[in-house]
Amino acid sequence: MAKDITSYKKNKFTTKDLAETSLLIALVFIATRFINIRLPLASTGGLVHLGNTMLFIAAIVFGKRKGAIAGAFGMGLFDLLSEWAIWAPFTFVVRGVMGYIIGSIAWSGNKKGESIKTNIFAIIISGVWMIFGYYVTEMILYGNHAKAMLSIPGNITQIVIGLVIGVPIAKILRKYIKSNI
Repeated sequence: MAKDITSYKKNKFTTKDLAETSLLIALVFIATRFINIRLPLASTGGLVHLGNTMLFIAAIVFGKRKGAIAGAFGMGLFDLLSEWAIWAPFTFVVRGVMGYIIGSIAWSGNKKGESIKTNIFAIIISGVWMIFGYYVTEMILYGNHAKAMLSIPGNITQIVIGLVIGVPIAKILRKYIKSNI
């Protein structure tokens, strides 16, 4: 039987967990910061980026805890260090919950992120949460229903791109980790 890649013995967070989670945070941040396209038509000057792809991979491969932390801190830090700093607390919550949802569903029923159908379902459910979370965020920040609605196509685009790229990469990484670690 292959060794499980998580080390959550009795809810302890080991040095290995800290190192892996730190690397995942960095990968999410880098993919958000440097691999992106600004949306000139979005009401708030939105961004489509590959940070979602890294978040999806982190949650599928490493589970809900590391996925939630990587998403929350990786993208929250990006917002904090960019012109979207006001979004940081909202992003922290929305992306953290996304990672938790994906990891919880992908690892449910002892699947451990190995079921492509379950992983796709997990991303779709987390995508619904993301659209809802950012819609509410825009209503809070801007108080404008129309503006909030305009961000939905960009959010859907990010989810689809992240799913199309992230699910196959996660499958390859899971297979590699199972056979080599």
